[in-house]
Amino acid sequence: MASRRRKLGNPLALAVMVLLTERPMHPYEIAQTLRRRGKDTTTKINYGSLYTVVQNLEKHGFVQVAEVQRQGNRPERTLYGITDAGREEATEWLSDLLAVPAQEYPIFETALSLVGVLHPDEVTRLLEERLNRLEVRAASTRGGLEKLYETLPRVFLVETEYQLHMVEAQVEWLRGFLKELREGTLTGVKEWRTFQETGEMPPEFQELEARHFEK
Repeated sequence: MASRRRKLGNPLALAVMVLLTERPMHPYEIAQTLRRRGKDTTTKINYGSLYTVVQNLEKHGFVQVAEVQRQGNRPERTLYGITDAGREEATEWLSDLLAVPAQEYPIFETALSLVGVLHPDEVTRLLEERLNRLEVRAASTRGGLEKLYETLPRVFLVETEYQLHMVEAQVEWLRGFLKELREGTLTGVKEWRTFQETGEMPPEFQELEARHFEK
């Protein structure tokens, strides 16, 4: 299955369409329901962007006004429902996300790619701090999951399970990487130290870069 470029790329749009397959809702109710179900841990949700997302979904024919409610002197509330086109878009979009791996450019990977600008000892200190925080997060998430398993089927907790596994994988990688940094066994760390302590790019790194661009 090949993914295709979509009219809307904001994951919040997908969450809104999936939620509206249950019943029509107004935007505030959509946001509250997503938060109540814990979807704000996987999708960035704020009221301003949510209203914009709903408007864009309506513009592209994926949702439509289902009802306008009026209660006394209160402002009217517009309820939106999903269209047939919206159901098809949500199904295809979700299928793509599940089946096709995407390059997501996590910010931590960006930081790792630029880490040479800092001294190895400082990087060690910073990553130890990150490791401690991740260990606390993992323990907290693990404990929360154990309690949730008592009242909810696993099908409602799979994203939290995945988050926990990703944190645990990062913890394992960090421990190994920090061990190499402390022991000085990381390939290239000697040249990295030289660069930080002299301000001059080691000849070994210059040669590597030159060979890379020759290819």
